Amino acid sequence: MDGADAAETKTSPRTAARRALAAAWAPIRTSGRVYGRGARWLGSMMPKGLYARSLIIVIVPIVLLQSIIAYVFMERHWQTVTMRLSSAVTADIAALIDVWETYPQDEEGRTLRRIASQRLGLDVEVQRGVDLPPPGPKPFFSILDAALSEQIARQIGRPFWIDTLGRSNLIEIRIKLESGVMRVVARRSQAYASNSHIFLLWMIGSSLVLMAIAILFLRNQIRPILTLAQAAERYGKGRETDFRPRGAREVRQAGHAFIEMKRRIERARDQRTTMLNGVSHDLRTILTRFKLSLALMNTPDIEDLRRDVDEMTRMLEGYLAFARGDAGETAVEVDLRALLADLVADAERQGHSVSLSIEGDATIIVRPDAFRRMLFNLVSNAARHGDTIAVTAIHEGRWLTLHVDDDGPGIPEALRDEVFKPFVRLDEARNQDEGGSGLGLPIARDVARAHGGDIALEDGPLGGLRATVRLPG
Repeated sequence: MDGADAAETKTSPRTAARRALAAAWAPIRTSGRVYGRGARWLGSMMPKGLYARSLIIVIVPIVLLQSIIAYVFMERHWQTVTMRLSSAVTADIAALIDVWETYPQDEEGRTLRRIASQRLGLDVEVQRGVDLPPPGPKPFFSILDAALSEQIARQIGRPFWIDTLGRSNLIEIRIKLESGVMRVVARRSQAYASNSHIFLLWMIGSSLVLMAIAILFLRNQIRPILTLAQAAERYGKGRETDFRPRGAREVRQAGHAFIEMKRRIERARDQRTTMLNGVSHDLRTILTRFKLSLALMNTPDIEDLRRDVDEMTRMLEGYLAFARGDAGETAVEVDLRALLADLVADAERQGHSVSLSIEGDATIIVRPDAFRRMLFNLVSNAARHGDTIAVTAIHEGRWLTLHVDDDGPGIPEALRDEVFKPFVRLDEARNQDEGGSGLGLPIARDVARAHGGDIALEDGPLGGLRATVRLPG
């Protein structure tokens, strides 16, 4: 027990230090999590486009700068000028009160009114035997009201009543005197910096001009980036593109890199096509010799050899078609209705019941041979395993959706990704013909992806498999 207590005594300061450190780090971790959530929320609210984000980068500093300038002007300059003007008007009123109470006046105060009107620009009237009106509603925010009230209380020090809300260009001040009430009407501009809106208008106008110039130059800088993105998208869909690098130096570098990448891809594709043509010619020559040799032999045992040669020929064509891909074919406008009608007619000649439905525009820009090969593989696959086939094409907006349905045995959901791998044949699932090479669906998916789309397999309405092709139109 003594040893355990000693060990606990030795480790307790270390444990206490760890707890203190964890307690000190707890607010930091909490603030970090709050900051992370705030940053993610702000990122989700921000626009995704480069042009919109660049506009925010340009406009937000201008708005902040103008807001700070306006605040400083309103808080400092405008308030100071208003305070000084109000002080001057109040001093004039105080002088008139002193003149009225110190020096003898005529019965109606005509001399005082004349001096106030001609020298001070004030309309003065002394009302005998009256009192101040009840206090009116105070404005929610008025620099003039606050400045005048402060100056009258400090310089005159008598009960007063002011109205800065009645007439827009005049203010009324009433001061309680011993013999009555002095009513003073002055122009608002005498006590208030009324021309400050000109500064604000100039500030807002100049900001709008600067933002318009910034937006114009920014649009010219963003346009080459959008052109590069469109050229890359068109090239990814197999369409010809005439792209010339423009814009800033970095954008031009990216454009030249894209052109060089395009040339390398085309050069590698041409070399592959040349090699495949050579291989195809050599192998077809050998197979032709086999066929001629078998044709000269009249023994009944050569039928199996002939079937093997035919099978090798079909497999060779499938392998070359898969390896060749689109072979640099140019994308052109194709009549989808005529193409699908030919495929349906071929399937009907084989004794299958085929229905065709086309919705929307029947034209699409694709590589004709590659697109025909993709559809042929899908329709042939459906015809091989089903008796009834339904082909549906829906062209809406920017996308073309093709459905090829059959009433065959279908493919289990867990194996639908496997059939898109080369040389994979699901004999049990689809009862695939022994002569198949396992390249029909992989070729179809490669063609679809080369056009910027994809192929998916799912359960069909006919009870079999549905192959859905989605391509940009």
